[in-house]
Amino acid sequence: MFLRFTSRTNADGSVVRYVALAHNRRVDGRVRPDVLMNLGRTDQVDVAGLRRLAASINRHYGDGDTDPGGETSTVTGAAPLELIDARTTGSVWLLEQLWQRLDVAAAVRAATDARRFTTNMERVLFALVANRAIAPMSKLSAAEWVREDAAIPGLSTMDDDHAYRAMDLLVDADTQGRVQEAVFFAVANLLNLEVDLLFFDTTSTYFERDTEDDGDDAFRRYGHSKDHRHDLPQIVIGLAVTKEGIPVRCWCWPGNSNDQAVLTEVRDDLRDWKLGRVITVVDRGFTSADNLAYLRRAGGHYIAGMRMRDGNPLVEQVLARQGRYQHVRDNLRVKEIRLEATDIRFVICHNPEQAQRDQAQRDEAIARIHAELARIAEQRTRDADRPRGDKTRARNEAAHVRAECALRDHPTLGRWLTQQTNGRLRVNAGKVKTEARLDGKYLIATSDPHISAEDAALGYKNLLEAERGFRDLKTQLLLRPVFHRLEHRIRAHVLICWLALLLTRVAERGSGETWRNINRQLGRITQVTLAGPAGTVTQTTPLNPGQKAIYQALSIQPPARVTTFNPS
Repeated sequence: MFLRFTSRTNADGSVVRYVALAHNRRVDGRVRPDVLMNLGRTDQVDVAGLRRLAASINRHYGDGDTDPGGETSTVTGAAPLELIDARTTGSVWLLEQLWQRLDVAAAVRAATDARRFTTNMERVLFALVANRAIAPMSKLSAAEWVREDAAIPGLSTMDDDHAYRAMDLLVDADTQGRVQEAVFFAVANLLNLEVDLLFFDTTSTYFERDTEDDGDDAFRRYGHSKDHRHDLPQIVIGLAVTKEGIPVRCWCWPGNSNDQAVLTEVRDDLRDWKLGRVITVVDRGFTSADNLAYLRRAGGHYIAGMRMRDGNPLVEQVLARQGRYQHVRDNLRVKEIRLEATDIRFVICHNPEQAQRDQAQRDEAIARIHAELARIAEQRTRDADRPRGDKTRARNEAAHVRAECALRDHPTLGRWLTQQTNGRLRVNAGKVKTEARLDGKYLIATSDPHISAEDAALGYKNLLEAERGFRDLKTQLLLRPVFHRLEHRIRAHVLICWLALLLTRVAERGSGETWRNINRQLGRITQVTLAGPAGTVTQTTPLNPGQKAIYQALSIQPPARVTTFNPS
């Protein structure tokens, strides 16, 4: 039983409150309050009489504790509630709403409707993605996180078998294609993104093992490591993002794949989505003549970074052309160059601040070289002036040669040196002069005849969004270490990380906060379950202003204060 309060507004605007003694009873499966006794208006009720009644009930059925005045210290005499469970819910709830809004749940359900699973695989897959975004851990630990720590809507329990089954389902060719395509168009429509400009780049991630997989079609292979771990087998990961930084598709290739060989597959996959006019933005690693020609098929266009130091005669002509720079931003100037022999437009970009940094670094390197060459020459002269035997002189000369070889092979200083016919080293003045011409500059080419030089330059700078996505995959979402051995499980792991990156990027863009801050704020919202004589109730802790602001910015209704009530 409990006290039930109601109110009535009079014609003059005054509000009158009434109190009644009531209890809950179940009618047709629903709990309804049933009034046992009306006690009247709250301002006229006999409060002292109610206290005496509560004290009498407590003396006969309670713990018997009374205060010095003869009344019980517990007014109602109710047994205390016991906290039996507490789970994090704030960040999970936000990701759940974005998961539904981006049609990921609908795409997964559509792919699994014809299959029979005892567990909702769409819920398991969401749990894995949420775990990767909130508290990245192994699949076995993620299952424990779902059972003990997180409140996943529609999923009360999960084990590692469920996790692996969901991963196998995600990497299925049909499911993977549906999910990625549904996500792409849902994100574009929801956020009103410009999908005619897509940025593509690749990275690699390694495995903590000594040898690569066997066979010509092996997946974990040695290759060019962008993590500088050439001693470990790896895979190559590709990512396509919009200029707003939203990752819309990802790819995986064997570890020995090179950038020049994967671009055709990327272009074909994006062409299947029938996007219409698309400009693909790629870095210098993809700018072979065949790749650039392939990007122009079916009316496509590209913005590509060009190598300025590989001796390409076309690039040399562009760099030799005179012209006036156009000021674009505080730290960016552009100059468009057109050549008669081609319809490709070239844009030279110049950053004055970067030019100063390049010159300072080069001057420092040249100074270090001169100092080291002077030290070697001085030591050689000193040793020559000392009367010593032939063996000692030979040993000293060998030491001088080793010092010169170490300087010549130095990873940053060796590029400024040239070796003379007598074996001695000197600074390559021609190299220094050539590099000085390139200080603060980079060259891009575009096949689009309509885009302005300014938009092409700024568009290419946005390629940094793809690099930021890779950085967050590896640090914030802990893409590695990867403990999976089978190829389809590795691919599924990458897809789960991609989905987590997608949800966090959408949350960041909508709220204007970093995901680290969002997760920290919403992670303090807890769902607690209390048990007492009347039954059990599950409710969430109240929200502070910062947490409310995040939900409001993303147009997401916060989790309900009371989610379930089970009367005993």
